[in-house]
Amino acid sequence: MLQALIRRVANGDRAAEATETKKPPAKASIGLALGGGAARGFAHIGVLRILKAYGIEPDVVVGTSIGAVVGGCYITGQLDNFQDWSHSLTKRGVLSYLDISMGGSGLISGGRLSARLEEALGDALIEELPARFAAIATELGTGHEIWLTRGRIVDALRASYALPGIFTPVRLGGRWLVDGALVNPVPVSAARALGARMVIAVNLNSDMLGRGATISSHGPDEADAEALRQLRAQADASGLSIFNPERFLKRHFINAARGPNISSIMIDAFNIMQDRVTRSRLAGDPADVLISPRLGKIGLFDFHRAKDAIAIGTHATERAIEEIKDAIAALT
Repeated sequence: MLQALIRRVANGDRAAEATETKKPPAKASIGLALGGGAARGFAHIGVLRILKAYGIEPDVVVGTSIGAVVGGCYITGQLDNFQDWSHSLTKRGVLSYLDISMGGSGLISGGRLSARLEEALGDALIEELPARFAAIATELGTGHEIWLTRGRIVDALRASYALPGIFTPVRLGGRWLVDGALVNPVPVSAARALGARMVIAVNLNSDMLGRGATISSHGPDEADAEALRQLRAQADASGLSIFNPERFLKRHFINAARGPNISSIMIDAFNIMQDRVTRSRLAGDPADVLISPRLGKIGLFDFHRAKDAIAIGTHATERAIEEIKDAIAALT
């Protein structure tokens, strides 16, 4: 009798399931993690354009450094204006945004660039945006990974792209903050934590071929003495007695001199660190779909090559679109 009762209950459950109206599948919660990479970040524009063309609009947008800037412009409806501005940049135009600050905690104060962002984004608050947004920054001293999810979006973007030694740090909520790429260059983990079930990530530095190898045996050679002589001659020729801000910026940020200078050393060290951190973070928390534009020929400060970077981002996303659609379909 007990077995018969169990069968009737089970059959009743199945009958109820069969007659129940099927609910439409839930909308996939899509997250977009936009990585850092300075001028290479214009590729994010191409990524966003293709995603939108295929009707893919993220519910969560998280960005680091230039990724935060492009993501912030996208989520506030300013992507068209940002793209127009990027197309207008020339080598000389880029210099006009680099306001030298020799006595501060960075070579560039960042005031001019911040003013341009404020002109576009105004006092828009992150908590009032139409989708969830976070800009990733790093706290000086502690190394804490800071997710900026409240307050003015302009302030969050400034903190996220404050490259140490280049831009001055930004103080927010009692913390001094610098570029988020120090701790999370491609913030997949943050996108997941903010509710994304499926994360599309964009890594701007995957094309750094040959990085990270081990040279197991190395020593001096005959060319070292000549290289040292050239570096000394270069140092003697660049004295501050004839200091000219524009000449300084050209020498240090655009078409850098033959030998390593302070800015190129800092930037290359930052690149190496960012590449190693990115590999480690993505290995531990991989994206569902990783878009990797081939941007190796575009330098960190080649802001005048925005059209090239956008085209490369467009092409990389077109290659990945079927994989993205399959991942979304798997969720729904």
